[in-house]
Amino acid sequence: MDATLFADGGSRGNPGPAASAAVLIDPSGELLEEVGAYLGVATNNVAEWTALLLGLEAATKRGIRRLKVRLDSELVVKQLRGEYRVKHAGLQPLHQRALRLLRGFAEVEIRHVPRKQNALADGLVNRVLDQEASASAK
Repeated sequence: MDATLFADGGSRGNPGPAASAAVLIDPSGELLEEVGAYLGVATNNVAEWTALLLGLEAATKRGIRRLKVRLDSELVVKQLRGEYRVKHAGLQPLHQRALRLLRGFAEVEIRHVPRKQNALADGLVNRVLDQEASASAK
C-alpha cells in the first residue's frame, strides 16, 4: 500500500502549549487517518518531530510500504536527510526513533513543502491546541 504523510507540529510560545498532528492520504487523495496529540509545554521542534513520529507509527500500523513524507519544517527534513546534525540532546531520541521507523518501509521519499500544502496537518494542530485551551478554560 502507498500513502502520503503530512505532519506538522506547533507551539504557542517557544516553549509553550504544543501539539502535533499527522494525516495519511492514499494515492487517490482519500483520507486514511488523522492523528493529533496535545504535548503540554514543549518547543516547536519537539512538536514537529513528534508529529512525524505519530504519522510514521500510524503508517506502520496500517502496513503501508511506500511512503511519501511531506513536512513544512525544513529543519526536520534536512536533519532526516542527514544534511544537518541533530545537536539538541532532547531531539536526538526523537530523531533516532524516526530513523528506526523509516527503515521499516520499502520506499520513503521525504520532501519539504510550503505550509499551504500542509494545510490538513496544520489545521489539525490548531484544532488540538484550541480544544486543549477550551478545556483548560473550563
